[in-house]
Amino acid sequence: MESKVYLYDTTLRDGTQGEGISLSVEDKIKIALRLDQFGIDFIEGGWPGSNPKDMAFFERIREIPLQHAKVTAFGSTCRPNVAAAEDDNLRALIASGVKAAAIFGKSWDLHVTDALKTTLEENLRMVADSVAFLKENGLVTLFLAEHFFDGYKANPRYALRVLEVAEEAGADWIVLCDTNGGSLPTEVYDIVKNVTEGIRTPLGIHPHNDSGVAVANALAAIQAGAKQVQGTINGIGERCGNVNLISVIPNLQLKLGYQCVSSEQLQELTQLSRYVAEIANMTLPNNQPFVGHSAFAHKGGIHVSAVMRDPKTYEHIEPEYIGNIRRVLVSELAGQSNLLAKMEELQIDLSLEREEAREIITRIKEREFQGYQYEGAEASLTLMLLEAAGKLKNLFTLDSFKILMEKAAVRAITSEATVKLNVNGETVHTAADGNGPVNALDNAMRKALEKYYPCIAKMHLADYKVRVLDENGATAAKVRVLIESAYNGEKWSTVGVSTNVIEASWEALADSIRFLLWKEGCEESGFHQTANARVGIVNH
Repeated sequence: MESKVYLYDTTLRDGTQGEGISLSVEDKIKIALRLDQFGIDFIEGGWPGSNPKDMAFFERIREIPLQHAKVTAFGSTCRPNVAAAEDDNLRALIASGVKAAAIFGKSWDLHVTDALKTTLEENLRMVADSVAFLKENGLVTLFLAEHFFDGYKANPRYALRVLEVAEEAGADWIVLCDTNGGSLPTEVYDIVKNVTEGIRTPLGIHPHNDSGVAVANALAAIQAGAKQVQGTINGIGERCGNVNLISVIPNLQLKLGYQCVSSEQLQELTQLSRYVAEIANMTLPNNQPFVGHSAFAHKGGIHVSAVMRDPKTYEHIEPEYIGNIRRVLVSELAGQSNLLAKMEELQIDLSLEREEAREIITRIKEREFQGYQYEGAEASLTLMLLEAAGKLKNLFTLDSFKILMEKAAVRAITSEATVKLNVNGETVHTAADGNGPVNALDNAMRKALEKYYPCIAKMHLADYKVRVLDENGATAAKVRVLIESAYNGEKWSTVGVSTNVIEASWEALADSIRFLLWKEGCEESGFHQTANARVGIVNH
C-alpha cells in the first residue's frame, strides 16, 4: 500500500460558487457531518467575515464534535501595505474558532502587478507575514498558491520564491492551484516534480476542470509527489467546477494503491455523492463515473452474457467496492442473458424455459417498438415479468374514469376526476380534485384504494416526465409518460404510452401503485396491509 493521501473538501465554500448551487447553514452542517463520517481530513466551511451565513456555520459547527475532520476557514493573505496582525480578513479567521486555516496568495507575477497593483517584493512580504501570523495563533496553516501553474510557466523563479517564503514562515501545507483549469496532466506532473526538489513542506493540488482533465491532473500531481487533493463532491464549483473527489478517491485507492479512506468508508462513496446532490438540489448524470446510476449498467445481450460469467469482462472494478450496484437493462437490444440476469437482480424466482424466455423478450421488444422504455422504468418491467410467470395478482382493475376541467376568466383552471374501480370484486366509485388532470386522477385513485391498502397514503409522486415520440404527429402524436414514485426513502419508475397523455399517465400511475402493493406484500396477504409489511428493494 502506498502512502496516505489527505482529502481536503471545499464543497461548502468553493462548491457553492457553482451556478445554481446554494446551501443553507443547516445544509452545510448536514454535509459536513457526512463528510466527517466518510473520512475527509479537512472540511473547508467558508470565508469568515465575507458573509453572515459563513460566520453562522462556524458558530454552529464549533458546538458539534467531529470524529475525524478538521474544519478549515478560508481567506486571503493580508492586503498590500497592511500588517497581517491588523488585517480584518486574517483576524476573522482567528475569530472563527477553527483549528486550521487556508489562505490563498498570488504566485503569478501578472496577478501581483496587474490585479493587486503592488510590487513583487510586497507580495512576498504579504505571504510570509500572513502565514507567520496564523502559525503564531496556533492554527494549522495551508498556503494556497493561486494560479501557480500559470505563474510557474510565466516566471518559474518568482513562483517558486512565493512557495519558499511560505515554507520559511512555517506553513504546514503548500497547495498548488490550477485556478484557471488550463493545465494538462503532463505539465502538472513535471511542474510538481520540479517543486518537490526544492520544497520540503507537504504539497497539495487544487485543480479546476475547465479543460476537462481535473481528475487526471490530480492523479498526476499525486504521482509526482503531492500528498493532498483539494476538490468538491460531484465536482461542483465555479465555471466548469473543481476536481471531483468522487472520481479522484477510487482512482487513487483502487487503481493506484494510495490510502485515502478505509475500505468500509469507500463503500459509502455512492451514497455520499447522492446525498450531497440531493441537498444541493442537483441532478446527477446517470453516466457519472463510479457512482452514476448507469456506471455499471449493461444493455447489449453479448455484454450481459459475458458479465454474468465474469464481471471483469466489462467492468473495471467491482461496483460493491464503492457502494454502487450492477444493473442489467432489458430493451430491444436484449437477449435471454439480459432477461435471466434481470430476474436474478430483481430477486424474482422464475423458472422459465428457454422458449418462454424468448416469448417475453419478443413482447418486450414489441412494446419498446410501440414506445415503451423499460430501462428507465424497471418497476413496470418487474410487473411484466411477474405477470408472465403467473405470480402477480390483479388487486384492482379499472372500470372507467372521467376528467372534468374548467377554466374561468377570473380564476385558475380546475380539474376533477371520477374513478370507478373493481377492488377484489367490489365496485369503488370516487372523485377528487387536483391542480391538473393527472394530479386529480392520482388523487381519485388513491382515495379509492387507501381504505384497502393504507400504505398508499405514504407514497408520493417524485417526478413526472412526458416525451413526444412522433414529432410529426403534432397534437395527435404518441407520448411516453415516465413517473417516479417514492415511499419511505425509496424510489421506482413506471411507464405508460398512448396517443392520449391522460391514458398514458393512468397506465404509469396504476403501475406505480401495483408495484408498491407487490413490494409491501399485498399480493400474498390481501387487504389492509400496513406500511411496515415488507422492506422495499429499489433504492436510487
